[in-house]
Amino acid sequence: MTKAVVATAFGGPEVLSVIDVPLDPPGPDEVLIAVRAAGTNPIDYKLYSGGAMGRDPARLPMRLGFEAAGVVIEAADGANGPSGPIRPGDEVIAYRVGGGYAAELVVPASSVLPKPKTLSFEQASGMMLTGVTAWHALAVTGVSAGETVLIHGASGGVGLMAIQLAVASGARVIGTASESGHALLREFGAEPVTYGAGLEDRVRALAPDGVDAAVDTAGGDEALDTSLALVPQRDRIVTIVASKRAFGEGVKVIGGAPGADPGTEIRSAARLELARLAADGKLTVVVAASYPLAEAADAHRALATGHTRGKIVLVP
Repeated sequence: MTKAVVATAFGGPEVLSVIDVPLDPPGPDEVLIAVRAAGTNPIDYKLYSGGAMGRDPARLPMRLGFEAAGVVIEAADGANGPSGPIRPGDEVIAYRVGGGYAAELVVPASSVLPKPKTLSFEQASGMMLTGVTAWHALAVTGVSAGETVLIHGASGGVGLMAIQLAVASGARVIGTASESGHALLREFGAEPVTYGAGLEDRVRALAPDGVDAAVDTAGGDEALDTSLALVPQRDRIVTIVASKRAFGEGVKVIGGAPGADPGTEIRSAARLELARLAADGKLTVVVAASYPLAEAADAHRALATGHTRGKIVLVP
């Protein structure tokens, strides 16, 4: 048995509990990991909210968490991950997995990559989901060296990843955030601009020659209106927040929502590239806060505000 966070009903964070769950030994092509940290993401609380994801009682109790970092306890003979053999004692990242909010976890070897030594376990646990999402967004908009990209919601988990990846590619980045987040954006190489009324004019003042692409991690009409006004080609606007209007305007919608581009192959291939960039010191993860497993509900309440700068992680 091991400890894990589960949703025991549909609703808000109050339905989360830590319980004992069975822990089977790893089978062929599987790995047992002692979890040192697990990344949280908005999709986690959306799964049990009872909204767009439905309320099928057969899904309860529901394990949560798509990404984790830890140490390999046991690996099947000949277990190989995307970067090669996996052995007990290896410090690793596991993504994409199920039930990552746990003290120990059995995962497919195909989801296991070496943890870059440049990252703590907390940072590593929060790198992959936001990282592959940002990678996907920049890939479908074709951002390249010398271009200017506008990133909405730039101080969030995906936004900070998108800044770093775009800067590493040689692009100029303008990022929206509240004033309190501007110093963080500058630290990562972006030019900050305050969101709110007048955003389009403020961006035009920074980029009189225009904006080549836009990445929306925030959602809402302001981000979409500004992007449509500033970016000449609609296929160079991407959002991770699916909405009827986004689909209707002909911008790219990516992610797991119905009708969105899941980018499965792009995201899978991005994992090794993200780990390489982090190992080279070109990519890091901002951890906004860490909570013990027993306080997963509080972590989700903070996550749901949408105002955290960086990642919220759980530590067994």
